[in-house]
Amino acid sequence: MTNEDQLAALLREAGKAHHLAFLDVNGEDPEWPAWYAGWLAPRLGPLLDRPLDVAQLAVQLAQLEDERKNAGAGDWPRYYAARMLASM
Repeated sequence: MTNEDQLAALLREAGKAHHLAFLDVNGEDPEWPAWYAGWLAPRLGPLLDRPLDVAQLAVQLAQLEDERKNAGAGDWPRYYAARMLASM
């Protein structure tokens, strides 16, 4: 399994956890980047061998979503994973 595969799988896991956390509103959460960043940071830090700043990660996630939408890319975990690894 490549680093991109591992990161995409972790992002998919985050998506499932987020949807469960916001089940009452069908996953709708206007502050989703902060939630995802808080969930991902402690799990990504060990994979990357460095701590991650939650606020910076939230900004990065919001930017990635804007880029993904503009690019018309469908598989958000794969798109995010590729972009995140390219920027490290």
